[in-house]
Amino acid sequence: MILSMTGFGSSVAECGELKFTAEIKSLNSKQLDLSVRLPQQYREAEMGLRGDIAQRLERGKVEATITVEANETAAAGVVNVAMARRYKEMIEEMSTELGVPAPTDWSATLLRMPDVLKPENRVVGTDEVDALRRAVGGALDGLVEFRTQEGARLEKFFEEKIEAIQGLLLEVPQYEGERIERIRGRIFDALEKLQGVDYDKNRFEQEMIFYIEKLDITEEKIRLQNHLDYFLKTMKGAPGQGKKLGFITQEMGREINTLGSKANHAELQRIVVRMKDHLEQIKEQILNVM
Repeated sequence: MILSMTGFGSSVAECGELKFTAEIKSLNSKQLDLSVRLPQQYREAEMGLRGDIAQRLERGKVEATITVEANETAAAGVVNVAMARRYKEMIEEMSTELGVPAPTDWSATLLRMPDVLKPENRVVGTDEVDALRRAVGGALDGLVEFRTQEGARLEKFFEEKIEAIQGLLLEVPQYEGERIERIRGRIFDALEKLQGVDYDKNRFEQEMIFYIEKLDITEEKIRLQNHLDYFLKTMKGAPGQGKKLGFITQEMGREINTLGSKANHAELQRIVVRMKDHLEQIKEQILNVM
């Protein structure tokens, strides 16, 4: 099965008077590019969180944001006045630019903002760290589910494109006999126009066979068919095959390009162009596969 590298997940976990909210999003990337943002007092838990995220997601440009809020029953704490002032200025600026009314209850609004109200002289306990990791775990579950659904869509897309290239490959044989006869005819016509030139017809036939063999596309057709089959087989395997599928599409491209260079036939050239179009669409979406 295929997993996409694109996804989003969010989750909430509570611990006493605190509510932990985790939001994680990911985009495509060659490696794991992980960014974690969480309140300063929980920095000691960051390495563990990074390990949890890396183990589940493996690849992608990942941004994880964890916020902590005190609920209404929270004990009194220290108010970060400078932070509250900055939030008030940003909200007023937003209100002016967007033409929306400012809050009527500034105290309640500002106290709900991150890092404005901090518990006084409080040591972070293991139960809070556990809640933090539960929130991250729930967000990861949501993101993986998102990746799975998007992967199913990609898998269907790839199957359609591979089937289209397969159909075009099956059209090739009907033009091969005509193609060879046209090549032979053009060479004979050119020789006929050379007045007073005699040539060894047996040697000519030998050279003609050699020339036509160089234009033979049987091996290219067989290799392309093998690559199409291998792509589908790899796609049905375990997740994490994005790079391998990328390599297979490169090999498919080489065979299609060789078909085009040997074609010497207008209809075969059109078939090759259509194959390339389908292959380019596959290559674009392969970048999203984990």
